[in-house]
Amino acid sequence: MPRLAALALLVAASAAAQPVPVIFDTDMGNDVDDALALAMLHALESRGEVDLLAVTITKDNRWAAPFVDALNTFYGRPDVPVGVVRDGRTPEDAAMIQVPAGRRGPDGALVYPRDLSEDMPGPDAVAVLRRALAAAADASVVVVQVGFSTNLARLLDSPGDAASPLGGRDLVARKVRLLSVMAGHFAPWAEPEDRWPEYNVETDVPAAQRVFAEWPTPVVASGFEVGVSMFFPAHALTRYGWAAPHPVVDAYENLIPMPYDRPTWDLTSVLYAARPDEGYFGLSVPGTIRVDDRGLTDLFPHRDGRHRFLTVTDLQRARALEAMVALATQPAAR
Repeated sequence: MPRLAALALLVAASAAAQPVPVIFDTDMGNDVDDALALAMLHALESRGEVDLLAVTITKDNRWAAPFVDALNTFYGRPDVPVGVVRDGRTPEDAAMIQVPAGRRGPDGALVYPRDLSEDMPGPDAVAVLRRALAAAADASVVVVQVGFSTNLARLLDSPGDAASPLGGRDLVARKVRLLSVMAGHFAPWAEPEDRWPEYNVETDVPAAQRVFAEWPTPVVASGFEVGVSMFFPAHALTRYGWAAPHPVVDAYENLIPMPYDRPTWDLTSVLYAARPDEGYFGLSVPGTIRVDDRGLTDLFPHRDGRHRFLTVTDLQRARALEAMVALATQPAAR
């Protein structure tokens, strides 16, 4: 095929592709990979690959929603709905969200404008989830969960409301096509004493048990071992030079003393959610992921299982890391 004809076909295929509707559920404030992952989603939306429907938060801290709102506003999307958890886990203050969200210039104005205030909680996360799902096309939404399972477990329990007469589980079954979740530690070769509960699961074990047992759509988990094998490099922060100050850089510099490289845990779930067919990762055999009372995760294989976990080779690591860094540092389309 002549080169120009092939290029025309590629452009036509790209134009015909529909952006993936995504809901991002995050414990923003506990680690900087959440901020990098949200920056990735904005880059993917600017590329026409993603439609960010909502962001819901499982960190129960008054600065989490203002920071998310400031980041969304910075990237030119101030109207993305933000929902907050009630009576959630990890209420502790975190400089990575409080410092950027509260930063003001010499004139007293916010450096990163936002509508949500630290003194007024945003809408409940389950209500935001229900509205976003009800408005979406059937079997279209990819939910990316990179924090605790608190909000999603409560969503499954939610009754019908003004957004939809369907109960939570039925609403999910109708509207969601995939849950891409950063959770678990999948190391079947390891001795029992060498395994440990992964943080997102351990922090709310009952919720994780509920979601893995009852979520009615396919689930792909990115375990601890995937993100910890690829580190976002501190030197890549120089790529944010197109905008200074930048809220992601501000968050990164206020997590722990600089310089440091950080695992790409949450970024991997975003990359798979947006580009599942690009070969960045492999997949385990299908089965059912079960969470024990300590928070340990195991996949029990069976042919009709809806659950898988990500795997990654050395070659895939190089490609995936390159893609994640490029997306997380892409200039905002403002």
